[in-house]
Amino acid sequence: MDPNFMLKQMLDFNKTAYDNSFSAMLTIQEQNEKMVNTFLEQAAWMPEEGKKLIRDWVGAYKKGCEDFKKTADENYKKVDEFFASAKSE
Repeated sequence: MDPNFMLKQMLDFNKTAYDNSFSAMLTIQEQNEKMVNTFLEQAAWMPEEGKKLIRDWVGAYKKGCEDFKKTADENYKKVDEFFASAKSE
């Protein structure tokens, strides 16, 4: 069996597992964001600066997740291209 084919299959499995795990994590993150927003709406005792800080923190986390996913997808694409070029040679 071709070693490149085996590596490509392993990579495809890894990407599928990564996508599924990331999707599950994103679902949990979205639920947590809704819960935090509900809490902030009901927290009359909390100053606006504190609420803004928490909203900024949630936004930074969300952006970090999006950037991580984008970087991972780009790197998976590069590895796919490498295997495609190795196959054609």
